[in-house]
Parts: sequence; C-alpha cells; structure tokens
Amino acid sequence: MNILIILNDPPYGTERSYNGLRLAGSLSRRDDVYVRVFLFGDAVGCALANQKLPDGYYHLDRMVTSVLRHGGEVGLCGTCMDARGFTEGMLVDGVRRSTLDELTGWTLWADKTVSF
Repeated sequence: MNILIILNDPPYGTERSYNGLRLAGSLSRRDDVYVRVFLFGDAVGCALANQKLPDGYYHLDRMVTSVLRHGGEVGLCGTCMDARGFTEGMLVDGVRRSTLDELTGWTLWADKTVSF
C-alpha cells in the first residue's frame, strides 16, 4: 500500500506535525507499506538538521530521519523553503527539495492520502 502524508503546521507550537510524523514512522515500519511525506509551509522546519531543544521535547528532525531509515521518502516544498531562507545544506540528510509537480505525482501514486 502506498501512503502519502502531507504536513502543513510548524514543527513546534502545535502537535499536528509531530503526530503526522509519528504516523509516518509507524507506517514506514510495516511490511508492504511505502510512505512518502511532503512538508508544506512552516512544516519544512521539521526537516532542519541538528535541532536544539530543551530536555523532554520531541525531536522532529530525528523522527524525519527514522522515516527515511525505514524506506520512506520526504520532500519539502521548495517555494516554502525559499520563503523561510532554508537551504538544502540546513536539512536532515536524505530529505530533498521538491515541487508541487512532484507532489501531484505522489498524490496520484498514493492509495491513501492523510493531511495534518
């Protein structure tokens, strides 16, 4: 089964992106499930590498890495990255700058799409 998860919210301040990445991580560990995650808007901040957080906070960069490690793909809206001054060198290894055109293809590829 092919599953697309689209995240829109910032990495911290709400728990929507956190919960979306929790679901993506859980799904990516399943046999016969292929997961793609697309980060829009402020959600692109989830993929910033080396996040520094107080003890007790979840690390979304590590959660993104876990999805990748289990065979998932993570694409970031390039326009959203530019609007926030993010470059590819600032990102977790394995994620990539993407486009609306690629998301369109991913949407057609997916058996199910979940948006947070």
